Amino acid sequence: MVDQESVPKLCSVVLDCTDARALAEFYRQLLGLVYRPGDEPPAAGEADERGRDWLVLRSPGGGPQLAFQQVEHLPEATWPANTVPQQLHLDLTVESVEELLVQHERVLRLGGRLLYDRIDDPDEPLRVYADLAGHPFCVFVG
Repeated sequence: MVDQESVPKLCSVVLDCTDARALAEFYRQLLGLVYRPGDEPPAAGEADERGRDWLVLRSPGGGPQLAFQQVEHLPEATWPANTVPQQLHLDLTVESVEELLVQHERVLRLGGRLLYDRIDDPDEPLRVYADLAGHPFCVFVG
């Protein structure tokens, strides 16, 4: 058995994207996260140097961060087909089907797209979405 003190701690989940600022803003608004100091959007008319490279969002309550790494090209995942596999996805939970419906409207308003709808499943109501970069993520009652 491994001593608990020698186990690495999860620091960040990093998403590749072709527009780091736009994707960071999507998840900041969706999840109520805050920018790491220095990663905030620049003032109007100023260059967004950080937004062209690497941005980090944090939970106000602590825990793992969500980071965004700018890449030149990113093929969009084709889930549920596996032509371009998703490789990683985020699972987000809500308390009820009613809250799932509220979050559905928020995701769409923020620019997400519905990929799969299983809201009527009695055991695990869920919906799968694509974010602005095409990364699939789930919102389900858990």
